[in-house]
Amino acid sequence: MSSDAATIAYYEANAPRYTLSFGQAPSRHLDRFLDRLSPGARILELGCGGGRDSARIIERGFDLDATDGTPAMVRKANERFDVGARVMLFGDLDAKEEYDAVWAHACLLHVPRGDLPPILAAILEALKPGGLHFANYKLGEAEGRDPLGRWANLPDEEWLESTYRVAGFEVLAAERYRGKGADGVQRDWYALTLSRKDG
Repeated sequence: MSSDAATIAYYEANAPRYTLSFGQAPSRHLDRFLDRLSPGARILELGCGGGRDSARIIERGFDLDATDGTPAMVRKANERFDVGARVMLFGDLDAKEEYDAVWAHACLLHVPRGDLPPILAAILEALKPGGLHFANYKLGEAEGRDPLGRWANLPDEEWLESTYRVAGFEVLAAERYRGKGADGVQRDWYALTLSRKDG
């Protein structure tokens, strides 16, 4: 998760209830993203949570490095799905051209807007040339705390796409859709599929 102490504390305290309440169905975007990758591709997962996407990635034969900033979530993911998840904060990512793809479902939305550019730079650095990245965000007008006390950056589409382009990414696909988060709020989300721009 992000380095925001209150956000991590929320997930640490609510990991058992949180992981059970979302069942075991993977993200609606996952298979479509995986279809873009070569068989056996090396994938870094940020914010693996309870491990449901992790399990699907492994089931499909990919080489997964699952991570989450919350120790309780990592334990749950490994207890439920045995995915070999490890604890890592976004800001601790320090890899160079190690991954074919970085999957970040509903997690980078917790990063304060001012902290997002260096994290995107680290994701770009971790990708092999031409590597792919997925992330989705809740849309809004002003960042701040949600009803559960978690930080949410709540950007708009233009800001998101511009921030990723400045970081060195090319937008391959974008989808705006309605969704309800753990806080029970129904809002618009924005899913981005991106590639590392080289040359």
